[in-house]
Amino acid sequence: MIISIKNWPENERPRERLLHFGASHLSDAELIAIFLRSGSQQHSAVELARLLIQHFGQLSVLLDAPYREFSQFHGIGTSKYAQLMAVKELGLRYVSTNLMQDKLELNNSTQLINYLKFELLNETQEVFAVLCLDSHLRKIHFKKLFFGSINSCEISINTLLRYAIMQQATSIIVAHNHPLGMPFPSNTDIQLTHQIQYVCQMVDIQLIDHCIISLEGHFSFAEHSLLKK
Repeated sequence: MIISIKNWPENERPRERLLHFGASHLSDAELIAIFLRSGSQQHSAVELARLLIQHFGQLSVLLDAPYREFSQFHGIGTSKYAQLMAVKELGLRYVSTNLMQDKLELNNSTQLINYLKFELLNETQEVFAVLCLDSHLRKIHFKKLFFGSINSCEISINTLLRYAIMQQATSIIVAHNHPLGMPFPSNTDIQLTHQIQYVCQMVDIQLIDHCIISLEGHFSFAEHSLLKK
């Protein structure tokens, strides 16, 4: 017999816990359950959310999965799938808007990394992207410039530089993903980064960072002092 969340003790219901303690105190499953609103005949919304996370392994993989992978779960139809995709898009727009309105704090990369994860974690091939910033370190534009294979990506520094100049960027942050494996730079990554930094200096554009994003974590060239002075 499935006990509806409405019949749970009030201090255990996700919605009430969110209102009382704040969203940060809820687990991934509880947050998803609030958007699902209801479960199935076999599972409550929280139990269904836990099954989804258990199946996909990570929240990012869950939110990037196509509908056909959700349809095997009883209780997940097109309506609930649409709700989850709307949540993902709202999160992306929220982070993106903050980057446009607020100065990027270089001593705190959390905001930047969250944005790059939104943009790059769903890619199944290596993608090289550029984030253009104005003189106040606010976002001007972000673009995925180059697409490669599952473990490599060829780029054109001239194309990258033309794009940054066209956007009238004062500073840029470059990023790429590792669809498989750890987010550590190769020797080629390090050499490429120094080449990009050199040509940017020639046109008075500052390369602030090169970030590598993967499911295993992230890597910042700036934080590891790998950018030349």
